[in-house]
Amino acid sequence: MSAATAPEPGALTTAGIPGGTRVPAVPILQPGEGPIPAAHYLPATPDTVLWGRLPCATDAPVLEISSGESVTIDTVSHEGILDDQGKDPAAYFAAHGVAADDVLVDAIEIAASVARDPFADGPHVVVGPVHVKDAHPGDLVKITVESLVPRVPYGVISNRHGKGALVGELPRGEHNVSVFAAVAERDGILHGTLPLVEGGDAVVSFPLAPFLGTMGVAVAGDERPHSVPPGPHGGNIDINLLIEGATLFLPVQVEGALAYIGDPHFAQGDGEVALTALEASLRATLRFEVIPADAARAAFGEVTGPLVRTPDYLVPTGMDPDLDAAMRACVRSSLALLGGRWGMDEHLAYAYLSAATDFDISQVVDIVSGVHARIREADFAGVPAVEPEALASAPEGDAA
Repeated sequence: MSAATAPEPGALTTAGIPGGTRVPAVPILQPGEGPIPAAHYLPATPDTVLWGRLPCATDAPVLEISSGESVTIDTVSHEGILDDQGKDPAAYFAAHGVAADDVLVDAIEIAASVARDPFADGPHVVVGPVHVKDAHPGDLVKITVESLVPRVPYGVISNRHGKGALVGELPRGEHNVSVFAAVAERDGILHGTLPLVEGGDAVVSFPLAPFLGTMGVAVAGDERPHSVPPGPHGGNIDINLLIEGATLFLPVQVEGALAYIGDPHFAQGDGEVALTALEASLRATLRFEVIPADAARAAFGEVTGPLVRTPDYLVPTGMDPDLDAAMRACVRSSLALLGGRWGMDEHLAYAYLSAATDFDISQVVDIVSGVHARIREADFAGVPAVEPEALASAPEGDAA
């Protein structure tokens, strides 16, 4: 982007917004450009992505790594490339004041050349799959989020096709609504920005907390799952706690795990009520480790679905098309975790969850609703517990 007069300290800088100052909040990270922290780099190309479907056991890996190695992966947001937006990201973002050089070339290439059935497939672009050596069904693959860097200073929030929390109410009429949101910097912190009224200045701002909405492993069999509903394989879980420093544990379904990521978000509120978050492309650096089945059970008991770990919380999940059933599933997962990790009697664990644990709605818009619990590990600081021991890491110099 072209430079403009520097704003006053603490002021918002915006890109491509009526009334805004055209100053880049973040550099444009075209494929292969800018910092690539890991020893392995996986760009988003027609040969390394699926659009609208998730990998299954018969998909060939696009990369093979050892347990303990890190990979830097360029992800591409589906917003701006979908059919209802013209399937032409250069034209779509130009209409919002984005310069041609500031549109990602991999997004343009994917929109033009990757097959997708708009009536049968989901919207998400996923990168992978990655074969993790020595990962077998019954093990856990541990994915640690080492860094998440915005690739562009803008994103999109959409409410389309009569979907969202208010089905039949919004969007008004039959049209789809996609809201462009520029990224701005305020006191050294990146924010998403919105106007109060259509066409107005971007006076509303909210801090970014980037995460990947989709992180998963391949399912067994030869049928690729739809990209929207999450499940035991992970996929589109949309848990906004998966920011830098967090970890996701997933039960391995097939040999090599065949892991993948996508659906990059700059920010999302729990619930994701309009249908999408602030969707925008990220450069993600992730470390992949294999937790053998015996070590996984010793640390957590039986893990049958996605399990998140942050510096403060263990986060079991529950999923079901019915939100009430998803809540009940999350409670059961939480009880199993408390018993498996700390040996807590079921009735005492139930009481603990009621008194001390928050249950959050991950999302209510992805066919299968999600609920996740936040169990404070500090509450169990006085209780011995086994840590999940991974297979030996790659030799020094092989991992980032």
